[in-house]
Amino acid sequence: MSKTRSKQADARGGDGILRVVPLGGLGEVGKNMMIMEYVSGNSHDSIIIDAGIMFPENDMLGIDYIIPDFNYIMDRLDTIRGVIITHGHEDHTGAIAHVMQHVDAPVYGTLLTRGLLEVKLESAGLLDRTELVTIKAGDTIQLGPFQIEFFHVTHSIPDCVGLGITTPVGLVVHTGDYKFDHNPVDGWPPDYAKLAEFSQRGVLALFADSTNATVPGWTPSESEIEPAFDHIFRNAPGRIIVATFASLISRVQQVVNVAERYGRRMVVQGYSMVENIRMAERLGYLKIPDWMPITVSEAKELSPREVFIMTTGTQGEPLAGLGRLSTGQHRNFEIEPGDTVLMSSHPIPGNEEMVYRTINKLIQRGAEVIYDPLASVHVSGHAAQEEMKLMINLVRPKFLVPIHGELRMLHQHAKMGQELGIPRENIAVVENGYVLEFTADSMTIGERVPGGYVYVDGAIVGDVGPAVLREREILGRDGLVIVDVLVDSDTRKIVGEPEIISRGFVFMRDAQPLMNGAQARIEQVISQTDNISTRALGRNLQDALERYFYAETKRRPMVFVFVHAV
Repeated sequence: MSKTRSKQADARGGDGILRVVPLGGLGEVGKNMMIMEYVSGNSHDSIIIDAGIMFPENDMLGIDYIIPDFNYIMDRLDTIRGVIITHGHEDHTGAIAHVMQHVDAPVYGTLLTRGLLEVKLESAGLLDRTELVTIKAGDTIQLGPFQIEFFHVTHSIPDCVGLGITTPVGLVVHTGDYKFDHNPVDGWPPDYAKLAEFSQRGVLALFADSTNATVPGWTPSESEIEPAFDHIFRNAPGRIIVATFASLISRVQQVVNVAERYGRRMVVQGYSMVENIRMAERLGYLKIPDWMPITVSEAKELSPREVFIMTTGTQGEPLAGLGRLSTGQHRNFEIEPGDTVLMSSHPIPGNEEMVYRTINKLIQRGAEVIYDPLASVHVSGHAAQEEMKLMINLVRPKFLVPIHGELRMLHQHAKMGQELGIPRENIAVVENGYVLEFTADSMTIGERVPGGYVYVDGAIVGDVGPAVLREREILGRDGLVIVDVLVDSDTRKIVGEPEIISRGFVFMRDAQPLMNGAQARIEQVISQTDNISTRALGRNLQDALERYFYAETKRRPMVFVFVHAV
């Protein structure tokens, strides 16, 4: 298939600059997004690769998820010829609705990836105004000066592709997320021949996944976890609750295959899990026996040994299915003694504390919790060191740019590249926002553009920043004190007693001496203050009370003082 969206289709040449700007995924795990631009004379064309989210860290109070800062593209919107999504995981698709609110260009993805994108775009009310184009591994499309060849890679979700992008300055290979799985669940191995063909043509630059750069050896095949599932389903005394990512369709199929052997009926919980399973069944990526799905009410009528529940929440998200079960707040089910919880995922870096807290709460409620490394119920979808070396040797690029990983992972990937003969000066270890510029024989690290976090808190996007998070941290740690003071406008003396309200700082009934001291401090400040505005008096009282509370308690609550003249 071929589609051209260039407004400057003429006067092309190789004398321009290829500019690549990572907006997410470099220096972190998640929110992968990259823009690739070709600038030559008066022509300027670009494509976007992926648009993902990142889960919040445990100190990001109230934040639902994080998207890339894509302000860089906002004054380049007329240059964007297409948005390419390599596969259907949240860290590559989760920000698609935010991006497509602004971008008027087609979105390209494989059939399963498109289905997952449709769920997100429909939920955001953007499906009708977004042009979705289905591609498959082996297809070639033309987007302005970019000729893009899609090649199949194996990962932990079906229908993943890497990209061979021919530009006027040379061939660039983008791996997407990958591993070399010789025995994948869907029976479709990676396209080694295409990678070797790229090498024969000559690869200018390789942008390669670094997530498991610190892991030696080879990543096990997805098919190796099914025996562990079989053992659990054969021996579990009661209900089985399986938690995994809603987009991990191949994992759902493995669980269904095992459940079928033992005659267990399935209840699906969680909006994203329900929608993704429905979509994957419709497209033929998921095959579930007609007799298996049941409703919540039907599940409660059956013996626990006849039921399993499919849900989300493996990253400790408090509002996901597993999180609600761990706190007893799930609207349909409660954890019961005899339940087995199977967590089929690894904690994303930064989420470990929340994940283990959820596990502990489930155990407190009587569940048997099985997770890796207690049993082989999850394998990574990313290449380990030997596979990463194989990728470099297959492609043999002139320049190497490690992507998708924390800084330590990118550096380790760079070391492997050097060991395999790529000169250090030909490897770029950069974080989000650094502009890489390529000619046919050079790579330059340029200026840095904004590439930080944009926080999503409910319906609020971008208005919650570090200052607000610091305030939330202080409120969560030390609480707040609100003081309301009336002063006589003529005499400047206190009228009545100041009203002091504490929330999250001290329990008022047990802290009367502390509050009496605060009242005395208020009276002292007012008696020593003359001829200033009520606003200035309020600031003086706030400073004095902050010092007082810290001296007495060694804590720093947020103090708000309101002074009213009467």
